[in-house]
Amino acid sequence: MDPKTKFGIAGIIIAIVIVLSFNSNSGIQLSHNDVTSADVLRIGYFSNINHAQAVTGLGNGDFQKELGDVKVETQVFSAGPSAIEALFANRVDATYVGSNPAINGYIKSDGEGLRIIAGAASGGAVFVVRNDAGINSAADFAGKKFASPQLGNTQDVALRSYLLKNGYKTTENGGNVQIIPANSADIVALMIKKEIDGAWVPEPWGSKLVKEANCKILLDERDLWPNGKFVTAQIVVRTDYLKQHPDVIKKLLEAHVAETIWINQNRDAAEKTFNTQLEKLTGKTIPADELHNAFSRLEITYDPVKDSLFKSADNAFDLGFLGDKKPDLSNIYDLTLLNQVLEEKNLQTIP
Repeated sequence: MDPKTKFGIAGIIIAIVIVLSFNSNSGIQLSHNDVTSADVLRIGYFSNINHAQAVTGLGNGDFQKELGDVKVETQVFSAGPSAIEALFANRVDATYVGSNPAINGYIKSDGEGLRIIAGAASGGAVFVVRNDAGINSAADFAGKKFASPQLGNTQDVALRSYLLKNGYKTTENGGNVQIIPANSADIVALMIKKEIDGAWVPEPWGSKLVKEANCKILLDERDLWPNGKFVTAQIVVRTDYLKQHPDVIKKLLEAHVAETIWINQNRDAAEKTFNTQLEKLTGKTIPADELHNAFSRLEITYDPVKDSLFKSADNAFDLGFLGDKKPDLSNIYDLTLLNQVLEEKNLQTIP
């Protein structure tokens, strides 16, 4: 089964979930309650460093303090499509998530189901290759096998676009470069076994591959973007919840902005706090040097870096991942409440 077919199936699954949550005649239909309570805010996130504000702020209670009487409930996800499905099934009200799942959810809901309300992280993705794979530049890619974390995810699209721009086709398209999807932990094992030659991965997996799998960084993805900025995580909220409870979402954004500032002003303490909360979530920590290197290639930010999301969507469309018609993403952002929070904190607003 070729990648476009597989991605199409994944899109159908998400579409079915969305159809169950929506009714074309009456707008959004919640699957549990007709009206979502303002007494509870259910937040989704991943135990990833590009979701650092959620990992540290939800773990240590900072978000709950900001939200006051609103009870915070959390759900930890491991994949973007699962987070979007939970959003549309009314199991969470807002979630931290990557670019492509947010784009897919917006498209499948005909632009009605979600809004991006803030950024969370920029950067933090690298293309690494084995030191003994004979790869020193794009001229050496022919006949090589690379991995990405998930078919059609943000890093997969970046890898495929990079190959295409350098004149390479993948094997399923008649070319001589193979891409295999594998979760990040499996990518490390595959690299150690020399079953792949390289991988486009988010941090901290790039740092881990360099330290533990005899790899080098061939390309820091920041080098491909203007000013080195491109979105790798943001906050999305269900549109109906945003309309019904803007006061709650504003408090969430106040917590998010405050946590962003704290992380950037206290990086050493933030890294330790992240590891402490990560251990509570997963039972594991990231070696301090790997975590530090990973954070050095990542910007924790509330800026959604909008232009980079639109460019990523263009790349995904060019690769055949977003259907036959170029999507209209003009209403995917609603930064009204974020800018209110920034103004109140005397910070620069986002245009």
